Amino acid sequence: MANSTILLLQSNIKKYRTEKKLSQEVLSEKAGISCDYLSEIERGRKTPSIKRLCLIADALEIDVYKLFMQ
Repeated sequence: MANSTILLLQSNIKKYRTEKKLSQEVLSEKAGISCDYLSEIERGRKTPSIKRLCLIADALEIDVYKLFMQ
């Protein structure tokens, strides 16, 4: 992924998480991923797989494409 895409992705995950008033702990539990891993994604230190993006989107109750929208 291009660097701008990663920045957009991490920003959108955090935006939707905070809009839904979810902590990283709660979202990570709902998505079935570790809280540390979610934190690394939001800080741009890890790039999630498509499978993990789908898990996060499902936990946020949004379509995965919204994570890539400005």
